[in-house]
Amino acid sequence: MFFPEIEKLSSDKIKSFQESLLADNLLYLKEYSGFYSDLFIKNKIDIKKIKTLEDLQHIPPTVKEQLQNRNQEFICVDKNKIIDYITTSGTLGDPVTFAMTEKDLERLAYNECISFVCADGKGTDIYQLMTTIDKRFMAGLAYFMGVRKLGAGIIRVGNGIPELQWDTINRISPNALIAVPSFILKIIEYAENNGIDYKNSSIKKAVCIGEPLRNPDFSLNLLGNKIKEKWDIKLYSTYASTEMGTAFTECNEGIGGHHHPELIIVEFLDENDMPVKENEVGELTITTLGVEGMPLLRFKTGDICYHHTEPCKCGRNTMRLGPIIGRKNQMIKYKGTTLYPPAIYDILDHISGIDNYIIEVYTNQIGTDELLINVSAKDTSFNFEKKIKDNFRAKLRVTPEIKFISSDEIQSLQTNNISRKPKKFIDNRKNI
Repeated sequence: MFFPEIEKLSSDKIKSFQESLLADNLLYLKEYSGFYSDLFIKNKIDIKKIKTLEDLQHIPPTVKEQLQNRNQEFICVDKNKIIDYITTSGTLGDPVTFAMTEKDLERLAYNECISFVCADGKGTDIYQLMTTIDKRFMAGLAYFMGVRKLGAGIIRVGNGIPELQWDTINRISPNALIAVPSFILKIIEYAENNGIDYKNSSIKKAVCIGEPLRNPDFSLNLLGNKIKEKWDIKLYSTYASTEMGTAFTECNEGIGGHHHPELIIVEFLDENDMPVKENEVGELTITTLGVEGMPLLRFKTGDICYHHTEPCKCGRNTMRLGPIIGRKNQMIKYKGTTLYPPAIYDILDHISGIDNYIIEVYTNQIGTDELLINVSAKDTSFNFEKKIKDNFRAKLRVTPEIKFISSDEIQSLQTNNISRKPKKFIDNRKNI
């Protein structure tokens, strides 16, 4: 069911298929996109000469600052064709608005449907949705529409409130969760504290969003292992973004998120915007296919990862996306070592006794990066601080500054009126 034939073809045939869609895509952008028609003129780009995926390298990539600063110029349709308005989380300041047409919403539903199928989804499943479907948020809406297209059941509980989550599980008996993995740990903790026999509940699997579950070699990371040690349910990672309206979701093999070539062209670029080899990390760069309202061409997502092209045992021959290592603009150069926040989260999440934390990076007096870990914990002794530093020294070979602050102070730093989820990382560097 909903296993697209294109995903079973050889890599050469998949490439030819995408190239057959590229010309129409470029013509559409030239005619209807104010931003891209201007880009083609300014860079003297003859789109008729862009025939292969490799030819895309002749077109300058699009970056987030352009999408933010010239937001309205990316819209390709009249206002009366826009059905839904969505915004990104605003990591660069003001959120970016995305306009979606009826066709775009259908594309979104199709994407999530085949993504759920990739994660062994069936029409007989009942999913409990533990993410918001409001606040101009794409993901919750996408999951809801994708499950409907799959023909499965869905319960819109939303995020937070562990008591309500367990009440819903006990009342309706869903067999699957759609959730941020760290929140799964919170509902496990709630169950343990309130005598709920969660190991014998109806839940058998979880589609996990927003946080990586795996290391680059596809072994479970500390967060994934913590969940599995407590609750032996099947975990599937999925990665997506508002800008691409497409998901990369794991199959049962658990070796990367599968690419849907009918929906998106994917490149992996180095710092000079050149393609990287398969065994090298690169910035995920995407060209949307089939988007009507706000299509994007060579859009640099800011996410750094590996990619893999060998065929998968599940029968799909599509490229697979490795776990996101970090955000390009969040890369930290600390005492000669390159770090990304997820590696720091992984250590802190594994240290028993840390209740909450937030990372700060700033520029010191000599112009290099400094790292401060704000920690909320009952034990604020020298020995506990040493334990935290020893973990960093052993795993990342650096020792950041540790500062103990109250839980209320951390919560005030983590939340604001716009953000949909608590911040774990604050970047106060200059000229980054």
